[in-house]
Amino acid sequence: MAACGRGLSRAMGASPFSAWRQAHSYTRGRLKPEYDAVVIGAGHNGLVAAAYLQRLGVNTAVFERRHVIGGAAVTEEIIPGFKFSRASYLLSLLRPQIYTELELKKHGLRLHLRNPHSFTPMLEESAGSKVPRSLLLGTDMAENQKQIAQFSRKDAEAFPKYEAFMSRLALAIDPLLDAAPADVEAFWRGSLLQRLKSLSTLKPLLQAGRIVGARLPQYYQVLTAPIAKVLDQWFESEPLKATLATDGVIGAMTSPRIPGSGYVLLHHVMGGLEGMQGAWGYVQGGMGALSDAIASSAAAHGASIFTEKTVAKVQVSHGGRVQGVVLQDGSEVRSRVVLSNASPQTTFLKLTPQEWLPEEFVQRISQLDIQSPVTKINVAVNRLPDFLAAPNTPGGQPLPHHQCTIHLNCEDTLLLHRAYEDAMDGLPSHRPIIELCIPSSLDPTLAPPGCHVISLFTQYTPYTLSGGKAWDELERNAYADRVFDCIEAYAPGFKGSVVGRDVLTPPDLERIFGLPGGNVFHCAMALDQLYFARPVPLHSSYRSPLQGLYLCGSGAHPGGGVMGAAGRNAAHVVFRDLRSM
Repeated sequence: MAACGRGLSRAMGASPFSAWRQAHSYTRGRLKPEYDAVVIGAGHNGLVAAAYLQRLGVNTAVFERRHVIGGAAVTEEIIPGFKFSRASYLLSLLRPQIYTELELKKHGLRLHLRNPHSFTPMLEESAGSKVPRSLLLGTDMAENQKQIAQFSRKDAEAFPKYEAFMSRLALAIDPLLDAAPADVEAFWRGSLLQRLKSLSTLKPLLQAGRIVGARLPQYYQVLTAPIAKVLDQWFESEPLKATLATDGVIGAMTSPRIPGSGYVLLHHVMGGLEGMQGAWGYVQGGMGALSDAIASSAAAHGASIFTEKTVAKVQVSHGGRVQGVVLQDGSEVRSRVVLSNASPQTTFLKLTPQEWLPEEFVQRISQLDIQSPVTKINVAVNRLPDFLAAPNTPGGQPLPHHQCTIHLNCEDTLLLHRAYEDAMDGLPSHRPIIELCIPSSLDPTLAPPGCHVISLFTQYTPYTLSGGKAWDELERNAYADRVFDCIEAYAPGFKGSVVGRDVLTPPDLERIFGLPGGNVFHCAMALDQLYFARPVPLHSSYRSPLQGLYLCGSGAHPGGGVMGAAGRNAAHVVFRDLRSM
């Protein structure tokens, strides 16, 4: 603790933001009056789109309203000496093509892979022992089975089959992620030329069908049924089912008992890092270092990236075509195309002149499901949490379970459902679901010596509290205190280790990061808002009803998560359109 204190006092000698902002300034050159393409927002998808367009010879500028790039994939020094992945906090879904094609390793991206990857401690006393049980899962299948056998030998035997089953489904989904959704409208109603062109868009669907094969009915159930029902068919032990079900609801205003939660689970298991399927890791330097690497790749090819430049509106010519943007300071920047990394709601309801959009389209955008259950809490501590189920060593060094996603209040699927029911009544969950991560356990650059940064991804918290009450400082702190009390039950002494905290409720996530309703996916990852229908039916190809305006963020296919696919896919669609102009 003494070492941590010395590091903290040194850090407090200067402004917490001054050096950080100077080191992460991304303005490249002077602002020009015209570019080929303008990207609204320097979130990771916007940066990916800019990098690909610039590499293809399209002169591109990115405008970011905040002082720092990255959108939700950002690192911020909120508490002096402690650097937080303030919103997004883990990496797995980033498409491998992006990692390779943008040469992110060359541009400074460093990863810390986690193994084991999941730790679920229990609040209990085992028979004949005062040490509570816990479930630790990683890449070693034999060890996983040994862990699961504490609760059910039958489940231990079934687990490898379940993993293979889910891996095959993830493999089937994979081809759908790297291209615009199939153009069914053109295939059935277009001209002969349009029909022939649309055949290529059907290829990923055919690939997926071949992989799924005769097991299509079982996989269809995973995508449509409540994840609790699916898991009940595989397993009998609640700790295992609840641990797996957590990935089916994380970030989503849904319960394991509600149909469609299976897809959210799949969305969290279909990633991988450095050739390891399903692997998750921390980015050295925090998630902002990923955005930095993408920006560096884009800038190396000539892209211009500007911070503290807010786009006020999209400019439209008299002929009904995009001709650039107007910045908040009144500057006009002309361009042939505009790509928006902002949410569909911000793009079409705030930035685009409404007279150029069909009324039905505007109505559909305004009706998107944006409910979010998430309150993110970033915590600085002066020592590692000491869990009853896995006590620390005398030296206090990180143990394998410290590098995991630590699931708290997740021993039983009923707990998850009850937490959801609280939010449906307009109340923060009495026993919130907590995903606790300690990235400094693998990356000591994030905190002073002896100290750590902790990410708490918690739910469920409604956007508006019962009775129409808004989140004020009192409510925000009361909820954070409740979360800390829960952690204290699993790891006594946690509250006494806290140096500082940053509490972000759904309205805070909306205000700071532009996430509508606080939704980390821009809009819900529900089946009626995916693939052909993301963001709305007939407009899933990144193009909008306004010629020259495109979506490239998480509100477009294939959705949220730090994946980059929407940015990459949109860039290729834009490039093809520019060539045909």
